[in-house]
Amino acid sequence: MTLLDESILVLVGLAGGLAVGSGLVAFLTVLDIIPRLTVLTRSVRWIHWYEGALIAGAVFATWVDFRDWHAIPLMMTVMPLIGLLAGSFVGLLAAGLTEVLNVLPILAKRLGMKNRLAWLLTAMILGKIVGSLFQWIVFLVF
Repeated sequence: MTLLDESILVLVGLAGGLAVGSGLVAFLTVLDIIPRLTVLTRSVRWIHWYEGALIAGAVFATWVDFRDWHAIPLMMTVMPLIGLLAGSFVGLLAAGLTEVLNVLPILAKRLGMKNRLAWLLTAMILGKIVGSLFQWIVFLVF
């Protein structure tokens, strides 16, 4: 690889990271996801912990990615905990987003399932669980 190729690669990587980071910050800020999530979970007094955990998780994941930790056998024992925490984060983020946009009532009304909203929610949760387990067990193990 020449110096020009490496410079272009660095520039594209930084631009992509900046775009994704800006999109995430805009998503969390414009929709007030974290404050609404604290209201939903009745933990408004812990809002600084939510924000700190989000920042710490992003920094730690970036550090782990740069260190190439996925090759260490110790990480395989920690993977269930990481999966649980990542799944909790995605679930809570989805709950906060759902609360913001009122997606489920609109979806239930359009599907004609207004009186079966609990079944729709259960199906969505079970689908997420089965899909996540399938990805973790099939794609990561084999």
